[in-house]
Amino acid sequence: MTYLLALDQGTSSSRSIVFDRAGRIVAIAQKELTQIYPQPGWVEHDPMEIWRSQLATARDVLQKAGLSAADIHAVGITNQRETTMIWNRATGQPVHHAIVWQDRRAEPICARLREEGLADTIRDKTGLVIDAYFSGTKLRWLLDQVPGAQAAAERGELAFGTIDSWLIWQLTGGKVHVTDVSNASRTMLFNVRINAWDADLLRALDIPASLMPEVKASSAHFADTEASLLGRSLPIGGVAGDQQSALFGQACFDAGMAKNTYGTGCFLLMHTGDAFRPSQNGLLVTSAAQIDSRPLYAMEGSVFVGGAVVQWLRDGLKAIQGSAQVQGLAESVPDAGGVMMVPAFTGLGAPYWNADARGTITGLTRGTTVAHIARAALESIAYQSAALLQAMSRDAVAAGGTPVAELRVDGGAAVNDLLMQFQADLLGIPVVRPEVIETTALGAAYLAGLSTGVYGGTDELSALWRVERRFMPTWSRDKAGQAMAEWEHAVRKATAA
Repeated sequence: MTYLLALDQGTSSSRSIVFDRAGRIVAIAQKELTQIYPQPGWVEHDPMEIWRSQLATARDVLQKAGLSAADIHAVGITNQRETTMIWNRATGQPVHHAIVWQDRRAEPICARLREEGLADTIRDKTGLVIDAYFSGTKLRWLLDQVPGAQAAAERGELAFGTIDSWLIWQLTGGKVHVTDVSNASRTMLFNVRINAWDADLLRALDIPASLMPEVKASSAHFADTEASLLGRSLPIGGVAGDQQSALFGQACFDAGMAKNTYGTGCFLLMHTGDAFRPSQNGLLVTSAAQIDSRPLYAMEGSVFVGGAVVQWLRDGLKAIQGSAQVQGLAESVPDAGGVMMVPAFTGLGAPYWNADARGTITGLTRGTTVAHIARAALESIAYQSAALLQAMSRDAVAAGGTPVAELRVDGGAAVNDLLMQFQADLLGIPVVRPEVIETTALGAAYLAGLSTGVYGGTDELSALWRVERRFMPTWSRDKAGQAMAEWEHAVRKATAA
């Protein structure tokens, strides 16, 4: 048997999964990750905890699978994107905690870039909007705030990385400083048209080029692990940011194919092939996972609060004791009873991009129960995702293409049948759940398998993708249109709050 090891370093946990050649899960190991909140709007992780937890799960999963490193053909890495850190090249020690993608502290730097008139330049080169979400302004904040960091960076003593780069540095004993195009494309410093760091953007943020990692295709030989870590040196053959990795794991290799990942947030990506076309509807263009030097792109929309709304029901409202209870509570009522929730706890992402929006619950009556609120919370995930897909379809049609024909889904909340059916009803297209919903890790395994000869090409991977359930729409388009109009009305209230 041929086995592939995927390291899946996420926002809330570090996980490792062993897959067999057919893409089936052999074993999973997971460790929760401490969330650090120094002040409102700030989110950090301890880089050493990230490394220790990831290594521990890699060792654990081999033991659970009854395998040794000698049984593993290659390693793939996927990671939380945009999370930013700097470390000392000589000591390997971080100069500060990692600043997590959700963190908003760099907004004043973003405001300066907007005032300098750089929005169009950044959009044209990177496909991104100026936002504190991305790594570049987080990096600038670190260089400003960590004593001596700018001078040390200019002397070439420091290394910048997203979490994939940090893990590879650790896995190679500090020998290799590298990333892939998909992670690089989330920094606001990478020209996705030519697959290179952009000198003008680095200059605009006064970031020394010596900080930046080498950039490779997502399926490539990145490095070999230190033999002492897992018992044998293993090739790292695939790296991709979590959402591009999920797109790859869902076998969305052709233009027009789309997936939505229902995690803490929701991330909807549509492959657009080799065409770079900025969105006219508030979406991002990002580099898709690439198997060679040819640039490939995806349209992306991000929902900041997806499954996190269920965590809020549990931890904030104390409406449920465990996340798994939300479907039963929501199904205890036939509908949301006119209640509409807009979970803009940290503002609204695409296609609205309103950082000042705040969460609202509207339509409350004397007859409203916690079950109605739970159902509205679940439905809010689908409403936000539907707004994204409608924006994507408008972009696709404007570019001479066709609307998305089906939506492939994954992530933790994709197991919720009520949510998936409601999503299909809103969209009017099939929502398709695969047998393996761990598609983020699967994508990393597939990328590693491609570069090391386990698979002959993407056609072979497409044949491995298997449907578990297909949710077909049951609503008329008029009914769905009315529901979306009510959602947009609720959003307007949230943005006026």
